[in-house]
Amino acid sequence: MALIRAVAGRVLASLGTLLIVGLALFVLTRSGPSSPARIVLGVDATADQIRDFERVNGLDRSLFAQYGDWLAQVARGEFGRSFVTGRDVATEIVNALPVTLSIVLTAFAIAVVFGVALGTAAALRPGGVVDRLSRFGTVIGLSIPAFWLSILMIRVFAVDLRWLPPGGYAPLSAGLGTHLQFVAMPALSLAVYYVAVLARMTQASLQETLRSDHVRTARAMGLPRRKVVVYALVNALPPVVNLAALSFGYMFGWALIIEQVFNVPGLSRALLNAISQRDFLLLQGIVFLFTAVFILANLTADLVNRLLDPRQRTAA
Repeated sequence: MALIRAVAGRVLASLGTLLIVGLALFVLTRSGPSSPARIVLGVDATADQIRDFERVNGLDRSLFAQYGDWLAQVARGEFGRSFVTGRDVATEIVNALPVTLSIVLTAFAIAVVFGVALGTAAALRPGGVVDRLSRFGTVIGLSIPAFWLSILMIRVFAVDLRWLPPGGYAPLSAGLGTHLQFVAMPALSLAVYYVAVLARMTQASLQETLRSDHVRTARAMGLPRRKVVVYALVNALPPVVNLAALSFGYMFGWALIIEQVFNVPGLSRALLNAISQRDFLLLQGIVFLFTAVFILANLTADLVNRLLDPRQRTAA
């Protein structure tokens, strides 16, 4: 029962954070000197035309009333209709989200699998070949900018070797092989930095756990090495899980740059169009989505850590 209360409290705190961020975002997008009516109707619009536009679209009401209506729309899975293009904002986001999500999920899977595996192998044999190679590789991975790596990969794998397409996107409906050909380079260039980050965290956390008293006790009791390693790894995972959750949120931000390099029609294109057209409803919807992803990732990390760490369940 205590665990349920703790989880419910964490969920409510996440929702409260999302509401506060949504309010700040709502205020900032409407703090510009120009009214949306002026943007849509043009500089030649009369004062009466602007007032009529604001009345029809509810822009003449108080900011908090507009925010309440927008929250009600968000609760129904809607983000309103763009004043600039007239298109449904939720539809535009839904059309672009799978593209970005496919790249981010692929990159996240690469980062978690290779980062944890490399960090574990390095921690089990400190000072060995894997440890030295891991340290060198993580320094390289942390130092190379993702956009520069993307350009380098295009030159090598698309232009010189012609193994992969230089850009664009193919949905999963075009076939798994074709889809992966288009996703491989963006996902890999996005994942390299986070492979290095997770490898270093895994190595440091596991080495600290292996030096702890309870692991030495387990070894002294004659437990098999494999069981001791698995036991230690489970105890070392909570900080890795927290870092992985943060990495997943940051990947969405970096994916916007990667998509531009590879000319991928994802959320980056929609976001840039919203900025250039001053379409604040679309801009607001995309940024709110990124915020929700970040908060959901951290909430998931907290719940996973409660399952991994008995001390957190006891404290709850």
